[in-house]
Amino acid sequence: MVAGLDTNKVRFLMLCLIWGSTWIGMKAGIEVVPPLVFAGTRFTAAGGLLLIYALAKGEGALVRSKDFIRLFAVSIFMITLCYGPLFWGMQYIDTGTAAVLEMSLTPIALLCFALFLREEALSVRRIIALGLGVAGLLVLFWPSTTVAALPEPEAFPGANLLGGMGVASAAFTYGYGSVLARPLLRAYPALLIAGITTFVGGLGLVVMALIFETGALGALSGDWGSVAWMSWLLLVVFGSLIGYTTYMRLLRDVGASRAGSYAFVSPVIAVALSAILFAEEVTLLDIIGIMVMLSGAYLAMADAPTAVAKTCTE
Repeated sequence: MVAGLDTNKVRFLMLCLIWGSTWIGMKAGIEVVPPLVFAGTRFTAAGGLLLIYALAKGEGALVRSKDFIRLFAVSIFMITLCYGPLFWGMQYIDTGTAAVLEMSLTPIALLCFALFLREEALSVRRIIALGLGVAGLLVLFWPSTTVAALPEPEAFPGANLLGGMGVASAAFTYGYGSVLARPLLRAYPALLIAGITTFVGGLGLVVMALIFETGALGALSGDWGSVAWMSWLLLVVFGSLIGYTTYMRLLRDVGASRAGSYAFVSPVIAVALSAILFAEEVTLLDIIGIMVMLSGAYLAMADAPTAVAKTCTE
């Protein structure tokens, strides 16, 4: 990293940029491929590549048997039980509602679990940062929830309620898994933990797809078309190989609540890309929401450590 730059803040900005832009690939992919198949194969492939890279770098340390259960739990909570209900729920609620639920609850869940498991301490700055971020998200996305309709009539009574609960649950499973992961990241290389969790969690998603998703078995043949495959590759390389590993390092160095404040910046990137690529209108209310969210993210990261002592394995 260039001398004089704050390593963790550079990582944070890079994560926000990556995860704010990968929605394009996700949107293009799930229009063709069943969502759980698309996500599961993406994470499994990325995990395998990360593990190979970790071994090549000499970071393929053996995981102690006492850490097996925690590592498996992190994989299931952060990947399988996050993305499974998230994709399922988004079939039954509009995009604006899903965005408000998932992005506003993620930082809150991260902080709550970090406090409960004594990984972090509460402060006035963090409360204000969370409040600003959530307020900005509501300003940015709430109008779409008041005018948008379901993509299609409810598949069954209460589908939209259950869909919303599925999306909301994703924030809490991801938050709990993230906090559980931090002790592992202090003991093992972040690259290794990222590889194992994405690989195991991805396999869990593929199993879920085969059980619950119509057309999943046929989709595994890979006959998706060039656009879907390019989108898949974008998500594997940038969303998982680079983005997820960066998140793990931030999680280790600055804690779950600070790392999770990416959810206040990534929507800004998404809105900007929508305006640039698809000529979507950006209103004054959007700008106000964006400024409030960025203020929350700034407060969250302002006192973040600039460096962390290396572990014996990294």
